[in-house]
Amino acid sequence: MYEPGPPRTTSVGESVELSPRIPDPDGTYRWTVRDAPADSALATGDGPDPDAAGPPSPATAVGGEGPSTPSPSSAVLRAGETDRDDDPVVHLVPDAPGTYALALDAPDGVHRQRVRAFPDERRDAAIRVPAADLPVDDDEVDTVSLLWPHNENRLALDRAERDGDEWVASVRVLPGRHGYGFVPNGDRSAAFHGECEVPGPGRPRLSLDATVVEGGDSAAGDDSAGRDDPTGRDRLRLTAGVEPAPAVDEVERGGDPDALDATFLVDDRDADPETVAAIESRADGRTLSVPLDDLPDSVRIRAVPHGDRYGAGETVRIETNGDASESVEVSDPNPTPEWAESPTIYEVFVRSFAGDTLPTTFAEIERRVEYLEHLGVDALWLTPVLASPTDHGYHVTDYYDTAADLGSREAFESLVDACHDAGIYVVFDLVINHTSRDHPAFQLHSAGVDAYADHYRRTDGAADVTGIDWAELGDGDVPDYYFEWGRIPNLNYDSPAVREWLLDVVDEWAGVVDGFRADVAWGVPHGFWKEVADRVPDDVLLLDETIPHDPFYGEGEFHRHYDTSLYETLRAVGRGDEPADAVETALARGEWLGFDDPGAQMRYVENHDEDRYLAEYGRDALRAAAAVTFTLPGAPMIYAGQERGNETYRGPIRWHDGDNGLTEFHRELAALREDEPLLRQGEVAFDGRAADVRVVDGDAERVVAYERTPPEGDGADDPLLVVVNFAETSATVAAPEAVESDLFAGDESAVEDDGEGGARVAVDAVAVLR
Repeated sequence: MYEPGPPRTTSVGESVELSPRIPDPDGTYRWTVRDAPADSALATGDGPDPDAAGPPSPATAVGGEGPSTPSPSSAVLRAGETDRDDDPVVHLVPDAPGTYALALDAPDGVHRQRVRAFPDERRDAAIRVPAADLPVDDDEVDTVSLLWPHNENRLALDRAERDGDEWVASVRVLPGRHGYGFVPNGDRSAAFHGECEVPGPGRPRLSLDATVVEGGDSAAGDDSAGRDDPTGRDRLRLTAGVEPAPAVDEVERGGDPDALDATFLVDDRDADPETVAAIESRADGRTLSVPLDDLPDSVRIRAVPHGDRYGAGETVRIETNGDASESVEVSDPNPTPEWAESPTIYEVFVRSFAGDTLPTTFAEIERRVEYLEHLGVDALWLTPVLASPTDHGYHVTDYYDTAADLGSREAFESLVDACHDAGIYVVFDLVINHTSRDHPAFQLHSAGVDAYADHYRRTDGAADVTGIDWAELGDGDVPDYYFEWGRIPNLNYDSPAVREWLLDVVDEWAGVVDGFRADVAWGVPHGFWKEVADRVPDDVLLLDETIPHDPFYGEGEFHRHYDTSLYETLRAVGRGDEPADAVETALARGEWLGFDDPGAQMRYVENHDEDRYLAEYGRDALRAAAAVTFTLPGAPMIYAGQERGNETYRGPIRWHDGDNGLTEFHRELAALREDEPLLRQGEVAFDGRAADVRVVDGDAERVVAYERTPPEGDGADDPLLVVVNFAETSATVAAPEAVESDLFAGDESAVEDDGEGGARVAVDAVAVLR
């Protein structure tokens, strides 16, 4: 019952949280080390360090001694941040590569948890910003904080130091191009924003293939059969295809291809340690071949790619149902719901959807479901609908009741039913990284009620930037929060009571809605999301807000991810800072980060947290950017009002004075995507025919072309050539081969034969050519 989940992977210096599942707050739990790498400071029998509690500091600065930068702890196994005498949740910070094996002594027995740690991937770098570039007079700057995802967006944690005419932050972080902010005096509105390039390779990607090889089948090409199993029994063969990271910006960033390999990990929940070791010992490089009768009836096996860096793994479940080869079933333990493979998602900021006169309620949204159906929407994502003192709803005060101004729970369920009747699925905004500080749980926590002592994380008051005179629970401590978000304190996932509470919240709504969009998913531990993924019904979509997008949230956790790489690129193209063909670079960057499946991304041009694309870059660029999101693999997302010509990011939808032409444009994009399977399921290529497309009239810098091709092994559909034009004026392009028609235009009027076997096509915003 309390088993801690699958084997985990990490790298030296990167913390991993370990916890029992379905925790009983009244139970007693103890973690001890059973085995550790020879070079680790941990030894068999060790428990958590009594002097180290909670996750390690996410500080990235090195060499500085700023007043709010905690000294790094050398503790390898840290206790949870609670007042308990036992240790339900611990944090392992590997100090050496290799495998760590731990035992969890729980009320129902002892459970095994392994963690495979790869070598330290962090690199030293220096971020330098001229003092004159800060938008504050130099003599008024007292401190400069480094703010970025690597330090969990905590102000006053990493401090830059003055070096002559520059502010300098010396950091140790992972390779890549990282956006950052230098924040003077804790004022985020005065931040200087830039990018830091840390040299190093990207992450490898893996695809896992499973086949059953009948005994004596030498044609199968598996020479391990005779060597490892001379009896010639039927066996399962897993083959890991490992790809290096691609070049990005014409820079080779794949690392050493000869170092690429795969590690196979059997889930310790499915077999005893001896069976696990026997199965894993049969791995030969990127192949694992195991006789069927040596496998448990049901077992999960994960393959992890690695080389200069490690990557996100893939897991399969094997069910043998006997020893006959035809009885073997191989499946994904956390499959994407069929309806969520490539849906058109429509985000509604709930309190502005009814327009500028009527207050928005569930009933008013329900009255407009017919519009969503007309637009071609597959899924409706509603910003938070629970009780909250704010218009946006992200400061939750009650997880079990809907907001009074929106309507009753019955009214919400009526809206869900109306969507279902229209063939539209409903995605619920799940806000469980934090609560409002007006939530009773936080008020009781702040007032010192013992039962709530561990419900929220606490931190050193020296790092507080809110100016609030917080109620102290410990000497000089304050609630923990990100940015300057003092109104939404972070929940403490080291507490079994908190985990039990929030799992119950997930259960409460999983039977009502069709999916969850997880707000601030990056602030909640991976282990908790893995438990959620195993807990919700198979037809429930999980979408993470992780910025920047991170492939490790796809390891048995989330099905779809914010595509921050494409979002940032579409903004840069809109500004004119990048050419249109930077779209290719955006997709390559996703691969460089370690994403193997481009269809796992949610593609968007704006959302409730960002300025409207139309207001920033104009109508023509918006149409082109929207066309890109609808013609690439993945799930396109429309933010309500995007299609009506809204220019305020949370303002009322323009119903009576909206842009019907823009609405029709989005409707036609959704309809074409629905009609053309290749736009939903096909692959994307920027070489071949796409690379040969030439702009003969117009701005070539504002035009990009790519081809959507059938998935490998499926030649049922002819490829589609997509050409997108971000310019304010139409472009004429020369296609290298004859095309019959522009599917988006709906006729052949825009296509002309050039007399030389090719075609000339007039492209307004987008052409989809067959």
